[in-house]
Amino acid sequence: MRIGILTGGGDVPGLNPCIKAAVYRAEDAGLQVVGIRRGWAGLLNYNLDSAEKNDDWIVELNKQNTRTVDRSGGTFLHTSRTNPSKVKPKDVPEFLRDPSNQKKEEGATLDFTPHVLKVLEKLKIDALLPIGGDDTLSYGLRLHREGYPVVGIPKTMDNDVYGTDYCIGFSTAVTRSVNFITALRTPAGSHERIAVVELFGRNSGETSLISAYLAGVDRAVISEVPFDPEKLAQLLTEDKKRNPSDYAIMTISEGAQMVGGKIVEYGQADAYGHKKLGGIGALTGEALKKITGSDIIYQQVAYLMRSGEPDALDRMVAISYANLATDLVIRKHYGQLVALREGKYTHIPVDTIANGLKRVDVAELYDEGEYKPKVAHLLNKPMFLY
Repeated sequence: MRIGILTGGGDVPGLNPCIKAAVYRAEDAGLQVVGIRRGWAGLLNYNLDSAEKNDDWIVELNKQNTRTVDRSGGTFLHTSRTNPSKVKPKDVPEFLRDPSNQKKEEGATLDFTPHVLKVLEKLKIDALLPIGGDDTLSYGLRLHREGYPVVGIPKTMDNDVYGTDYCIGFSTAVTRSVNFITALRTPAGSHERIAVVELFGRNSGETSLISAYLAGVDRAVISEVPFDPEKLAQLLTEDKKRNPSDYAIMTISEGAQMVGGKIVEYGQADAYGHKKLGGIGALTGEALKKITGSDIIYQQVAYLMRSGEPDALDRMVAISYANLATDLVIRKHYGQLVALREGKYTHIPVDTIANGLKRVDVAELYDEGEYKPKVAHLLNKPMFLY
């Protein structure tokens, strides 16, 4: 039996330990493992008719060549945001191009799922372990609906895959954010400024909320609640006056928006319909400076949140998810997503991810009037307050 493993979407700390653990568990059970490079792009770009090897897209994995991969962050298999079911004509691999397929309508895409299924058959891959967020897993769901064996593993530092309480990468992202916020207090205090820290978080403001909660910042703006810059300025001005060091600090999700405003995004939409986010912190800083007269420190933590090695919790979850997912494949229990619920490892139908968006429980965890974390009821809450 052969298992395929791939990582898609943004990288997070914990992917390499996850891949290694799956390889070790599979090899111990007598299974072979194939690594698919660059996410779903590896299957899209695999040329079935080429006389040359497709080493750029496929690699055989074993204990020997994965022995040390868990010692670094990121994913040694590399990643992409490719969606084989929605490929723009300009992104179609040369060997798959057909003049009759070059649609002229703006935004038109092509579905190469039949090609992907042929590649999987050619490679004799019996089941797939896609590791990713909503987008990557959504194509895994597509293959599942085509009848192909899939077991998904959730990762995203936003912690926003629907159906699971925890995704690989979240703990390290929060840890990084808290460390940078704490370090930023020295220049903020030295210069007596208001510091605006922008954190990743498209639909969910959990990274902003939990980082603010742990770092003890003055205010936190999240994706779920539009904010009034005038009101925010007033609150931060009061925070600054109360601080003996005469500074204030706030976090803001990149997906946040002002009351009556829009999400700040730019560039071309990717294969899953998402444009790049970033810049709401800068706009907020400009507004705060104009209203308060105070100088501003604006800092995007951005990719630093997903950089470097995973912390102990992300290693624990990544390794455990890998072993659970591989065991499901060994038992031929497909169409599942490994998950954590109420602090316990479990698995759920992979189509659960399509049933909604995971967002902050504002009523339980956030004070909309004060723009700050507020845990209404702590008793019996899970560790990460989801």
